[in-house]
Amino acid sequence: MIQIQTAPTPKPEKFTDAKQAVDRLEQLYAEATQFLSHHFTKALEQGAPRCRIRAFYPEVRVSTSTFAQVDTRLSFGHVSSPGAFAATITRPDLFRNYLRQQIGLLIENHGQPVWVGPSSTPIPVHFAVASDPNVTVPQEGAADFTLRDVFDVPDLSTTNDDIVNGTYQPTDGVRPLAPFTAQRVDYSLARLSHYTATDPEHFQNYVLFTNYQFYVSEFEAFARAQLDIPDSGYTAFVSTDNAMITRGDQTLATPAKSPQMPAYHLKRADGSGITLVNIGVGPSNAKTATDHIAVLRPHAWLMVGHCAGLRNTQALGDFVLAHAYLREDHVLDDDLPVWVPIPALAEIQIALEQAVAQVTALEGYELKRIMRTGTVATIDNRNWELRDHSGPVQRLSQSRAVALDMESATIAANGYRFRVPYGTLLCVSDKPLHGELKLPGMASDFYKTQVARHLMIGIHAMEQLRTMPLERIHSRKLRSFEETAFL
Repeated sequence: MIQIQTAPTPKPEKFTDAKQAVDRLEQLYAEATQFLSHHFTKALEQGAPRCRIRAFYPEVRVSTSTFAQVDTRLSFGHVSSPGAFAATITRPDLFRNYLRQQIGLLIENHGQPVWVGPSSTPIPVHFAVASDPNVTVPQEGAADFTLRDVFDVPDLSTTNDDIVNGTYQPTDGVRPLAPFTAQRVDYSLARLSHYTATDPEHFQNYVLFTNYQFYVSEFEAFARAQLDIPDSGYTAFVSTDNAMITRGDQTLATPAKSPQMPAYHLKRADGSGITLVNIGVGPSNAKTATDHIAVLRPHAWLMVGHCAGLRNTQALGDFVLAHAYLREDHVLDDDLPVWVPIPALAEIQIALEQAVAQVTALEGYELKRIMRTGTVATIDNRNWELRDHSGPVQRLSQSRAVALDMESATIAANGYRFRVPYGTLLCVSDKPLHGELKLPGMASDFYKTQVARHLMIGIHAMEQLRTMPLERIHSRKLRSFEETAFL
């Protein structure tokens, strides 16, 4: 029988104060990861120990025997029915503010304490040492011993989206308290660092997605200008490889190798700044980025990219505000069937429309000169124009689509799936059905004049959303019959 040496597993403690509960979560997590890091480093230096080394994620748990009497306008902060609920927690230092808020609401709304202690879920050694730059987990076979014989490693069979997909079935009668398990969060934190070349702690609560590099230089210029304004509220700008500036005249180093989906962060002290992610082209990238950013529980994400205008009355540079989505991207079909409607969220739509009016100095009926509202179609074939037009064009016409791209419906659908408020404002860059193709000579003037204005609309919309209470932004439209208490 294999012996197991585990980190200390103290008994759960009861808390009626959210700050103290989170402090205890941080203490337990630090002790567990330090234990694993110490023994892992020792194993690399001295060889494998004669026993298995294991430590556990901390967890927070609550039990209630009554239904909560809460404000029915609130879509989170309470469990839906009596019972026992629990969540494994990772990186409580990173999620400190989020956890304090969610645990505080739980205690307040139910009048019950929470219990904090070790869970029964082992921490994979890869995640335990991820934040230690001096320790690297070697690939299988590179060490003098078989890693999985001594330490726990990531287990994809238990790292899934069953909770958010609504397919989770508890086996012990304890229902989930949070939308993601600790393993799922850790997996995404690692992926974010890889894909965006910035650490997760730099991500802000308001996220802009774009599908063109042109927006990045405009975002950096805006960030530098804001940093030069003492009372702007913005504190730093972070680029790839975690390069940071705190004033607009500092030089940012050019990364040796560009990441797949570079991210840029205009930070505020409380995390309410703006992150821009250049996801590139295609629904697969859009799904990948949102799959992982979702674990950070942002307050909103918006797509501000280019699209094909489908109506003859549109002009290059016109805006499209999505009120509905035709999903032909297919990347989410297994997780979110196409028959699931993706509703427009009033708070997001109003913020975007007001931002367009603010930037263009047009309002009311005059806005219709440069902006259409309607269905945006998202397709997985970039060169759909080269195929027989009868099928696609007929579907686009029947859906009343006004624009087509390769990312927007994916981002909106994953926002719906992950309960992250979403929206889309696109800019018409070509009109393939009317012979106006996206060619370099035709596009240059358009790009120069429209990119800055389009980006500023997205920024202004985010700054408006930042002023709203969370309970208004996190719409009840995104919540199902039986939801987790945590956002």
